[in-house]
Amino acid sequence: MINKLIGATFVAAMLTSTAMAADIKPALVYGTGGKFDKSFNEAAYGGAEKFKAETGIEYRDFEPTGDTQGEQAIRNFASKGFNPVVAVSFAWTSAIEKVAAEFPDTKFVIVDAVVDKPNVRSVVYKEEEGSYLVGTVAGLFSKTGKVGFVGGMDIPLIRKFECGYEQGARAAKAGNEVLQNFIGTTGAAWSDPVRGGELAKGQIDQGADVIYAAAGASGIGVLQTAADQGKYSIGVDSNQNYLHPGSVLTSMVKRVDLAVYNAFADAKGDKFTAGVQALGIKEDGVAWAYDDNNKPLITPEILAAVEKAKADIVSGSVKVHDYMSDNSCPK
Repeated sequence: MINKLIGATFVAAMLTSTAMAADIKPALVYGTGGKFDKSFNEAAYGGAEKFKAETGIEYRDFEPTGDTQGEQAIRNFASKGFNPVVAVSFAWTSAIEKVAAEFPDTKFVIVDAVVDKPNVRSVVYKEEEGSYLVGTVAGLFSKTGKVGFVGGMDIPLIRKFECGYEQGARAAKAGNEVLQNFIGTTGAAWSDPVRGGELAKGQIDQGADVIYAAAGASGIGVLQTAADQGKYSIGVDSNQNYLHPGSVLTSMVKRVDLAVYNAFADAKGDKFTAGVQALGIKEDGVAWAYDDNNKPLITPEILAAVEKAKADIVSGSVKVHDYMSDNSCPK
């Protein structure tokens, strides 16, 4: 009798465990620009893959090529019982607002925007802090005193990257000049590496010897052009140092992988919370990439300066201006 009770309890526990696992059906909708952009979207993919490798739980994903496809995918996943549904791009803000209201029992996550709904987690980053660090590197490394910035879509979020970069470059060395260009004003700006390369070449012709690309897949063209011209580049979102070792000076790493991984893991562990999460240097949400690919380029002086900047930002003795707070950048 005891053995039967133990057996029944074991079976019930197994069934409960299976039921709980079955309730976790994660889904991921990327921003336009493609899953394998070696930047923002690929970081999100990395977080999903890490969760899958650790738990064995499959997820579904979708790569929109236009703005309307994003909302369709988000609604489609929710209607089919996927939960949580993670949308990685500010472009899906209105879509999440609509669909989250339609499916109040589904957990949603949006990256790079804030949606005030009881079932939505909004993950935003202090890109200005990470950009300040790579600006410090660029400002100290530059021999010409001119560094460049190529942004993707001309929106406040990307100007936030530029402003932090500019502050770091100017703080590193008085008199440093920052050239800046943006690829476009629509979502197509994230997937035009040819234009990215053209803008990088224009900045190089004006004397820039380090160029920071915050442009999604378009940034690949910036990095390639810098390498071809014997100049230096700075990658973004993912660690892109490996793409052109010896030419990519560093990368501003934005841990989009954490947003995706944590969303899936928290839902699985019944620890999901809504609200805003703001991730900066202190939270390991942004960082600069230092590895074997760029180590020969980073002098002890630069390394010490970056570590000091990190500590000063965390302590509050250096406050990096957030462009999105008032759409301005101090000179």
